[in-house]
Amino acid sequence: MTVGVVANPASGRDIRRLVARASVFPTAEKANMVQRLLTAFGTLGVERAMVSTDLGGISANVLRAVDRSRDNQWPKVEFCTDDPLTGTVADTANAVRRMVTAGARVIVCLGGDGTARVAAAACGDVPLLALSTGTNNTFPQLREATVAGLAAALVATGQVDATTRATALEVTARGRTELALVDVCASTSRHVGARALWDPAGLTELFCTFAEPDAIGLSSVAGLLAPSPRTTPDGVAVRLAPPERARMVVNAPIAPGLVRPVGVDEIRPLHPGERVVLRLRDGVIAVDGERELELAGHEATVTLRADGPRCVDVAAVLAEAARRELLSTRKESQR
Repeated sequence: MTVGVVANPASGRDIRRLVARASVFPTAEKANMVQRLLTAFGTLGVERAMVSTDLGGISANVLRAVDRSRDNQWPKVEFCTDDPLTGTVADTANAVRRMVTAGARVIVCLGGDGTARVAAAACGDVPLLALSTGTNNTFPQLREATVAGLAAALVATGQVDATTRATALEVTARGRTELALVDVCASTSRHVGARALWDPAGLTELFCTFAEPDAIGLSSVAGLLAPSPRTTPDGVAVRLAPPERARMVVNAPIAPGLVRPVGVDEIRPLHPGERVVLRLRDGVIAVDGERELELAGHEATVTLRADGPRCVDVAAVLAEAARRELLSTRKESQR
């Protein structure tokens, strides 16, 4: 049995550290999380763990730990070294594809919404378990790595089958298609620029796969007005406007340390399979909080898809493990 682990060294280090008070997630802690995952994998019989390599020092720290701990209970650790490192999202995509091809039964990714999106696009039907180490961590789970590792191992070894199918937003413009796990937003900004969105000025339309009132990021706008949990098939569509002209205004936490008034003119359910043509023709489209597509006068469409990535439900996996006593052993009472 094989589990893949991909850790993004750049997650939690974007421009929002300069314009807000978002925390930095250090490389050492990401490497420690990978090691805690390995401990959990080995405890439950995972035979092989494939770990991504990077230019930020995570894989180097893990390699040193492997060399120092020959007597531990970790599975065999293999590093993905076949693809040249670029320091871009391609490193994550390439590593995940290698893991899937090698037979990984679960992919664990460490990063924010952007990392999870790239991993989801590359993992196909292999279950994904996304752990929060980014800026806006709306899709990834905030879980202790040891607990998440136990859940991943239970699924990978076939002891528990508790995965859910997430929805996704498909956005198409100028012959290019991107998938979002959380939100798609149209902005009057002319260029991609620094990618990360931290200013609601100029936002015109917002689409969310789910909207939770306790979320961080653009989806919090919808979540504070019309909550839509992950367990429902519908998403949310929002028409935005400048606060001084909008029908309603919500003070939304659009990034760590940034609570901004966002004007809303209309909010409604977005149904699976529904295709929406964006009103905006000259601006950019942000995908999961990062500007990706420049419209330059072209039409863009957004469609809510029901066939997003399969995701490991950590709570459900461990609840089933407890019910079946998979992590415990009963001893006969001593006379």
